[in-house]
Amino acid sequence: MHRFVYLASSSPRREQLLEQIGVDYELLLPDAHEDAEALEAARPNEAPETYALRVTLAKLRAARERRQRRELPEAPILCADTTVALGARILGKPRDAQHAHAMLAALAGRTHRVISAVAVASGRRTLRAVNVSRVRFAPIPAAQIERYIASGEPFGKAGGYAIQSQIAAFVRHIEGSYSGIMGLPLYETAQLLRQARLAF
Repeated sequence: MHRFVYLASSSPRREQLLEQIGVDYELLLPDAHEDAEALEAARPNEAPETYALRVTLAKLRAARERRQRRELPEAPILCADTTVALGARILGKPRDAQHAHAMLAALAGRTHRVISAVAVASGRRTLRAVNVSRVRFAPIPAAQIERYIASGEPFGKAGGYAIQSQIAAFVRHIEGSYSGIMGLPLYETAQLLRQARLAF
């Protein structure tokens, strides 16, 4: 049995979610020369579910190489990626305030999907799962969108929002995994970690 997992993510929300289910972890973050953002570039006509899993597995490959390069002890490695999809359109992280406003205006009053892929490297095995949840927003007044953007919350977040932030006041309905919408589906993650023989 393993005592801890390497978390190859800089997301404080993923750290919080692992702590919630009692998982001990050590961060395995990219080196300065690694271009982690380049791994998240979408390909033309790529389906959102395909995109999320491909990016997650690319992050996992990079993390495996990182652990070997640093000569760190063997332990499972956990990677994840979350994307927001409006139909077939992938909504990544907003580039600026104007981009964030366009995203949130497009999501307002509609239902979208939140796709969270998670993968665990355990020895030579790669374990994976994909969770798809649906979120319906009520209409959001333009002034409220502007206030939300001014808070800085949309930046660095797929779709330009965080479900646990003030935007929750406009979430009319959720179908699926709340933790998956936050960035790490805990049910699927726990199943993979048990398969990787993590003690928690």
